Amino acid sequence: MQLTTAEENYIKAIYKLENEHAKATTNALAALLQTSPAAVTDMANKLQKKKLISYEKYYGLKLTPSGKKHAVHIIRRHRLWECFLVEKLGFGWDEVHHLAEELEHIRDERLTERLAHFLQYPAFDPHGDPIPDATGSIKTTQHIPLSRAPIRQPLKVAGVADQSASLLRFLQQKGIMLGTRLRILQVHEYDGSLEIKLMKHSPFTLSHMVANNIYVQLYGKD
Repeated sequence: MQLTTAEENYIKAIYKLENEHAKATTNALAALLQTSPAAVTDMANKLQKKKLISYEKYYGLKLTPSGKKHAVHIIRRHRLWECFLVEKLGFGWDEVHHLAEELEHIRDERLTERLAHFLQYPAFDPHGDPIPDATGSIKTTQHIPLSRAPIRQPLKVAGVADQSASLLRFLQQKGIMLGTRLRILQVHEYDGSLEIKLMKHSPFTLSHMVANNIYVQLYGKD
């Protein structure tokens, strides 16, 4: 089934909302895509006719199995391109999202599979998000926000929730990237800010908001 770029963007956005909030409402989708609820309703009717979503007014939008399959393939392409741009072309992790947004709409599956093979089938993208394999399977990982991690335990950065360029640049300036090892030294009761220490660095403070957007694992655990 051939989909337009707009249709693919909607399907991917619905997938994101379903995973984060269990359902995709018209208003939430309009906010995410920066469009009007009326435009969402129009697109919902088109996608429903193609049997990619089920849609009922006031109850939101839900991907059908076919819609979910399309969404996962779009996400696979997006995350593979992010890996390519960072690992092979030297882009920063704060620079690749919008480029991959364009490249993900190249639908030639031969290109996608050759790209995956060239990259040696990475399991995660530069932001720590899992990359679906060719069958659509997604590897799950166990991680928690840094804001909820135990104090003085060895931790490893496993991903970021907010992938805005401004946050990614901020983290990079602080020396925080995927795989960075750190410990929480103290959580300040007043505002929930955290004093943390990276290996071979002096301690510094992160706000609760920033810490809440960093995913970590106990070091040595998958």
